[in-house]
Amino acid sequence: ANDVALRMAQAVTGKTGIIGTDNTYHGNTAAVSQLNATKVPVGGYGDHVRQVPAPDNLRPVGGNRAGQAEAFCAGIETAIAELEALGHGVCALIICPYFANEGFPTLERGFLECAIAAVRKAGGLIISDEVQPGFGRLGSHWWGHERLGFAPDIVTLGKPMANGHPVAAVVTRPEVLEAFQDAFKYFNTFGGNPVSAAAAMATLEVIEDEGLVENARDVGTYALDQLQGLAGKYDVIADVRGAGLFFGVELMQDDQSAGDLALRMVNEMRQRGVLLSTVGRFENALKIRPPCVFSRDNVDLLVSVMDDAFAAVLK
Repeated sequence: ANDVALRMAQAVTGKTGIIGTDNTYHGNTAAVSQLNATKVPVGGYGDHVRQVPAPDNLRPVGGNRAGQAEAFCAGIETAIAELEALGHGVCALIICPYFANEGFPTLERGFLECAIAAVRKAGGLIISDEVQPGFGRLGSHWWGHERLGFAPDIVTLGKPMANGHPVAAVVTRPEVLEAFQDAFKYFNTFGGNPVSAAAAMATLEVIEDEGLVENARDVGTYALDQLQGLAGKYDVIADVRGAGLFFGVELMQDDQSAGDLALRMVNEMRQRGVLLSTVGRFENALKIRPPCVFSRDNVDLLVSVMDDAFAAVLK
């Protein structure tokens, strides 16, 4: 989906420059792997790609949280100038509106206004990758970009769209699709599968019928409260944050990012039957993204297991 979205942006703008963040992931095709900051592509990055510093709770861009939006925007403006100087121009800024792999920092509504205005002034489009935050997971809004307060030109969807069944989609305006059809011949062997479409429809019905957006809001708030209690017990928990059923904790030891400790926690939790992962520039944030049917009882079990795991790895 993200590969197609980038080609749509190229078709509309006639430009090739792409901007992402410096700790992101948008897929594994040749085009989008150029945006993967954690694994350098074979042959290195193309000069049509720019990666800007991602927002961060504990190490904010620009040095402080209050000025982070302005500093992030300045990074975007620098990237635009470099791409234009090379003759690429800017076709798109592609972001996850929750900055999930970057460590899901706490951002105020409107955080991206300046950055988006700069990209659009340069003639580029905004691509919102909703694979991780979309479909009501954040509790307050159906989409991550709604929560952050902006309207993208292209939205990409994936895994949660059919509860894990292989489905992906690109949503955009008619004129963007028309430009894409004029510029590219596109066919997909796996596109339009009726079984996948049925799975996606069933998933949407369950989200609505079972009130899973409201559940994400209620249970997510409860989870943050319980994790704050855990933070009071273990001083290695430097930050508790998240929204809906997408939350976690960031670990620090001696004022340093505790990536090794985070990895030990992931393994300890796995041994105890709970699957987590690490995210962030230093892989020191524990990412907790449970099923949207997660309950308060499930939170109690999760926090209890985390308590035992912290005690084990810190002894």
